Amino acid sequence: MMQINKDKWQDVQYGKYVNHIEINETNPNVRKKARFVSVEHIESGNFKIVSWANEEMPTFFRTFKSGQILFGKRRAYQRKVAIANFDGICSPHIWALDAKNGLIQELLPFIMLTDPFYVYANANSAGTMSVYLKWPQLAKYTFKLPPIQMQKQIASLFLSVEKTIEDVEVHEKKLKVLWKRLINEFINNTPSFGNLLKDIELQKVTYCEVTEKVMRKIDPLTYGIERIVAGENLESEDFKIRTWQKIGKGYLGPAFHVLFMQGDILYGSRRTYLRKVSLADFDGVCANTTYVIRAKENLLLQDLLKHIMLSERFTQYSIGVSKGSTNPYINWKDLDNFTFQIPDIETQKKIVKVLDDVLIIIEQLKHQITNLKNLKQKLLNEILG
Repeated sequence: MMQINKDKWQDVQYGKYVNHIEINETNPNVRKKARFVSVEHIESGNFKIVSWANEEMPTFFRTFKSGQILFGKRRAYQRKVAIANFDGICSPHIWALDAKNGLIQELLPFIMLTDPFYVYANANSAGTMSVYLKWPQLAKYTFKLPPIQMQKQIASLFLSVEKTIEDVEVHEKKLKVLWKRLINEFINNTPSFGNLLKDIELQKVTYCEVTEKVMRKIDPLTYGIERIVAGENLESEDFKIRTWQKIGKGYLGPAFHVLFMQGDILYGSRRTYLRKVSLADFDGVCANTTYVIRAKENLLLQDLLKHIMLSERFTQYSIGVSKGSTNPYINWKDLDNFTFQIPDIETQKKIVKVLDDVLIIIEQLKHQITNLKNLKQKLLNEILG
């Protein structure tokens, strides 16, 4: 861990070293061309603003400039801090901040990501349903301010960590694009997969011919099952089930009686545009709105089926046959007529290896990103906390 002598650091109040800018924009011609940023557009742990609204937001008037720090003062515990990379207009629930009096702008967002900052912010927020922080309270927050040269060194360190995280995230996103492109080219009207399908005879099949819905109704309490998986525990475009509830601790309603076993595919039948397809690596129970699926492996490998179900063609088909408007759902029989082409089992194994190898690298990059973010937070608390 970095050792820093803090003897010459000053105890200072936040409000004496940070300005919150309150300049409103009412000119309709300017507002017509502006980018509008809400709290929802700022991602926790991501300094970059990656999305915004182009249409006018009638309750948004406060301007911000490129380089200013944007901070979500409502639900401050979400740690929404961004460095603006363009000029725009933001929500009244966002502060645009500038450093002053010898605090360098580059260091400010890192001070605001330390654990002590959020302990203070949360303790001094008001409200119940939608807690918010007021400026007079935040202005009294105290922190240790390093000399200017040390500020520059610390900011440089954390900016380099941010750049490393960003580079790894870019690599991960590129690999994910490649993975999806390979799947979509395979599940196409004219399937392709590099040289693997050259001179290979393909068999046209319907979904019902190569899959089956598994319905094992049990009482999880007497069966000895420990984990409950609800729809919100399935993540979009992620085969791994990363969260669950525990029997006796989480809610167990009468619908949660469907046993799934390691190796089963779980498919969220509601809002199928969310692309919730998971491959279970443990036994548990789910609701009957989550389909438990097995491939008929004499025809189709289970490990290939999971990829097929995340293809664009499959997703669009499922959306097209879903029923309902506010909470669309799909019946099992609605999937019957989805058609696609598959090669022999040996070729399927080769395709699966390529796709799964890409996913292994993506998963390794996810762990690397997590480790880097944990290191960053540890350093933040050690140096600036």
